[in-house]
Amino acid sequence: MSDYAGRCGSCAAYTRVHEDPTRGRVGECALEVYPPPIKATATCARYRPKGAPPPPPPPRAAGQPRGSGRMPRPPERAPSPERRPGAQPEPSRKPLPREIDIDMDIDEFRRVLREVLSEELGVGRAEMMGGRWEGGEIVLRPGKEGTAEKRIPLDVFFHKIVMLRDKLRVLEQKINAHEGLSDAEKVQLQAYITGCYGTLTTFNVLFARREDGFTGSGRDSD
Repeated sequence: MSDYAGRCGSCAAYTRVHEDPTRGRVGECALEVYPPPIKATATCARYRPKGAPPPPPPPRAAGQPRGSGRMPRPPERAPSPERRPGAQPEPSRKPLPREIDIDMDIDEFRRVLREVLSEELGVGRAEMMGGRWEGGEIVLRPGKEGTAEKRIPLDVFFHKIVMLRDKLRVLEQKINAHEGLSDAEKVQLQAYITGCYGTLTTFNVLFARREDGFTGSGRDSD
């Protein structure tokens, strides 16, 4: 496992690992950062080693109750009415799995589930800006007298930040899927992208959900 330090092969989200005759050790990403099959030597900015504690939950708003950390129990179904003679019987449903053997906390599982449903339904992910920034604007005031200032609505600026984040994620996928790059070159390019994420963490304050923003290497994160 030491050969895959900092790479997908030792990540907590790396699942269904097997040996491929041509690509070697491959698997799937529970976070769906890249489409399978994923080489064990791939890497991304959301790497978390196996056994590491989960990331801290996003800060709660004032008055928001603290979550229990458990999946909510489904509401009990009301007893079905008696079937009339000759009525078609209800189709039987397969029981849902009781547990999922994935090393992630409940908040991470919910986020992954939302991404899977959005992709399957073809619905774009709705990015939300923090409520306190709604209707705000950025004012660029020049130091030279007699020069007009520039005002930018915050919702327009936030949209550009989201587009930049999504383009960086696509670039990550392109690099890791590129057949002409060696593993060492991919790791080096990924380090540059991670550095970009770290530089852009300043703008995480605009996101309503902290985990939707940028994640750097830790040293560059705010």
